[in-house]
Amino acid sequence: MNLDETIEKVLQFTKDRDWDQFHSPENLAKSIAIEAGELLECYQWNGDANIEDVKEELADVLTYCLLLASKLDLNPLDIISSKLEKSAEKYPVEKSFGTSAKYNKL
Repeated sequence: MNLDETIEKVLQFTKDRDWDQFHSPENLAKSIAIEAGELLECYQWNGDANIEDVKEELADVLTYCLLLASKLDLNPLDIISSKLEKSAEKYPVEKSFGTSAKYNKL
């Protein structure tokens, strides 16, 4: 399944259940943060998380991200590409290779 098919499937899933009424941008952003917290919880006590739990939580995060992008009429691939271009300017390879320093500390 490609990205467009996946988005359509997610949108149809929510439409079939009349859940779009609950999906304001604010609520979707909150849901992303909540699900990201649940993903982080998989690693709370050690780095050996159960991969099935990680997959479930990651799917929830990605689903809410796709719903928010759709709600705001944004193309996920376009916004990722745009952000990568900005990040490449802030983090040129010759300065950022092998370091986790923030761009203003390079």
